[in-house]
Amino acid sequence: MYEGAIVWLTAEQALEKLGTKPQTLYANVSRGRIRAKPDVADVRRSLYNAADVQRLTERNAGRRKTETVAADTIQWGDPVLPSAISTIVDGRLYYRGRDAALWAEHASLEETAALLWNSSDVETARAEPSEGVPSLDQAFLLLGQRAIRDLPTLGRSLKVLRTEAQDILSTVASALAPGSASLPLHQRLAMSWNRPDAADCVRRALVLLADHELNASTFATRVTASSGATLSAAVLSGLATLTGPLHGGAWQGVLSFIEEVKAVGAGLAVRQALTEGRLLAAFGHPLYPDGDIRAKALLSQFRVPESYTELAAAGEELVGEGVNVDFALTAMSAAFDLPENAPLVIFALARSVGWLAHAMEQVESGHLIRPRARYTGPAIRGDA
Repeated sequence: MYEGAIVWLTAEQALEKLGTKPQTLYANVSRGRIRAKPDVADVRRSLYNAADVQRLTERNAGRRKTETVAADTIQWGDPVLPSAISTIVDGRLYYRGRDAALWAEHASLEETAALLWNSSDVETARAEPSEGVPSLDQAFLLLGQRAIRDLPTLGRSLKVLRTEAQDILSTVASALAPGSASLPLHQRLAMSWNRPDAADCVRRALVLLADHELNASTFATRVTASSGATLSAAVLSGLATLTGPLHGGAWQGVLSFIEEVKAVGAGLAVRQALTEGRLLAAFGHPLYPDGDIRAKALLSQFRVPESYTELAAAGEELVGEGVNVDFALTAMSAAFDLPENAPLVIFALARSVGWLAHAMEQVESGHLIRPRARYTGPAIRGDA
């Protein structure tokens, strides 16, 4: 219906354009978003300004598009936060522009911390010498105690935060790499397991696992840090997330798979898993279509046990994917007869460096990470 240059729509026409329910149309009218007037042909009906309806339709379409993109992005999509710490390009992992696999040829975890924190030398040999064994329980306990005792990050300089990050890494190391305070972390860890011959492989693994852009535990760390919480609370968030079977806990799936290989053979074990639709934790990684570079860099440094070699070959043939870093860590633990949970201990100690880097970067950005939810529940009711 036309009135001079103004176009008016019936309720049916407005609802068709908006794609909403009558209640939503009436709510937009009451809030002044859509102008309405009585229909002179039927005073019981109203007419709605077409320009207002079109404007709201376009805005809603844009919002839906943004929500869809955001929802898709958060599941193995493009990075959702800017970061200068690490990235994956053409199947290679880079730490502040340096090839991580090449860096792991010579660097220690402490040197990697200095690189990722954009800092001077990092030392963690502050804890008292200990004869204990690596303990994830102790790491959780110590971080939990610090989380409520340390100062929040808001209003504190990056220089001060770097000093505190070094102290937090020392706290984590006292639980996960007990031993002589005079040794670098990889040697402390190897010695705590009475496996000095594993020290160089442990060093490489620690460096290769120090960071991996916006993985689940790092994102959890950044969310916590964005609230102004303590750095230790941010690391505690990362550690808790790491334990999940789809993240740092994937080694347990690999170990179970190896037990099947020993019982029935690699080929049959893989076939059964595929037939049953089970998750194959040992193979593939969405960010490495040509194979996990971290696994390749680590597996070349030790004699891989026969059962692991057989599983890798069967997976390549039947799955079409190479093994990943979870496989490599578990194979390394078997090769050097390390404790069963050694993969998670190595992962946690290494990634603490990356979590601290991301926590400080997030604090420096000054932004709170607060996504919106796309509601998919029951219809909204206006009545009580």
